[in-house]
Amino acid sequence: MCVIRRLLQAPLQLAILIFFAVVSSSLGYGPLGHEIVGAIADRKLAGTPTAAKIKTLLDGIPLERASLIADDIKSWDKNGPDDRRGIHFLAHPEIEQQLHDFWKANPPNPDASDTTPSHHWMHYTDVPVLDVEKYGDGKTGRGNWDIVHTIPYCIGVLRAEIAADNPRKITKAIAVILLAHYLGDIHQPLHVGAEYFNEAGEPSDPDRGAPGLGDEGGNALSLVQNATAERKRHYYHSFHAYWDLDTVRNLTIGTPDEVPKEERENVYAPAKEKVIADFVANEPKNWRTPGDPKTWAEQWANEILPIAREAHTRMRFEHVHREEKDGRVFAKGEAHEIGTGYLDWSTAVVGDELHKAGWRLADLLQKVL
Repeated sequence: MCVIRRLLQAPLQLAILIFFAVVSSSLGYGPLGHEIVGAIADRKLAGTPTAAKIKTLLDGIPLERASLIADDIKSWDKNGPDDRRGIHFLAHPEIEQQLHDFWKANPPNPDASDTTPSHHWMHYTDVPVLDVEKYGDGKTGRGNWDIVHTIPYCIGVLRAEIAADNPRKITKAIAVILLAHYLGDIHQPLHVGAEYFNEAGEPSDPDRGAPGLGDEGGNALSLVQNATAERKRHYYHSFHAYWDLDTVRNLTIGTPDEVPKEERENVYAPAKEKVIADFVANEPKNWRTPGDPKTWAEQWANEILPIAREAHTRMRFEHVHREEKDGRVFAKGEAHEIGTGYLDWSTAVVGDELHKAGWRLADLLQKVL
């Protein structure tokens, strides 16, 4: 069996290496962050009727592992789900088939539309952050199949308000898998807010009548952090990936830098366990969400938009220009830290958001299953 198919049993570090070898598109929090969210929910739900329902629906796959699947299937994007080189779930044939059906109903191609959306769209929304605004204040960067719309759709499936045999092929099992992942995504600031730039490379707000090109949620921006007494000036290839990976690594192991390969298993496993145990034992502040669960995604988006805005206002943008690639037109450039302290601030934000996301995932599943 190809090693990639053994991902369900692979150690965290091997899973991370394999995952990034096969997936090149934008992610929410990387595997470590998503696993933390799923593991919190697993432990919060342990011994409950909800946990038993999840175990049946997912054929025994825990939420900690299920939280990665929505990104795993991006390994099928180039050659389709029948490509043996992608990540597969052969020990769970019914789940595998449902994932095939979901991917085929929501293929990532240039002809994607509201009728046949791309599954990539469901991971994010790109609300402009130049001015203070909420999700419902405009249209730029939003879509009928963005994360704010897809989360309540999944809730509708789990409540049997939407038939399991729906056009999107989101069954109850797929709905749980997607929610386990999207709860992490919607608590990542750059999965909700984005910067837009005019032709001069200056930030603009298309919702206020100023045309502009988006930065693809920070994927098209590199990040430059200033030197401090403890750390040299640092360059990150992707502003978005910094929030996905480096902040979570700093939260977990105390450094944004990857550790040597031979040390990873001994470093990550106990550090990850410590974070999860702490987050499960201590209730996060302001985590409860009022109203019908179908309204929660928009509430969460509105909650994190000010943080997404601050993630950008702490930056100075340079060398921003128009770029085209694979039929996409976007703004590419550099985000330079203003002053110092961004690493500490962003790490604290990520800790708060992962903590809330795990508790909210458990609460959501208890209410809709």
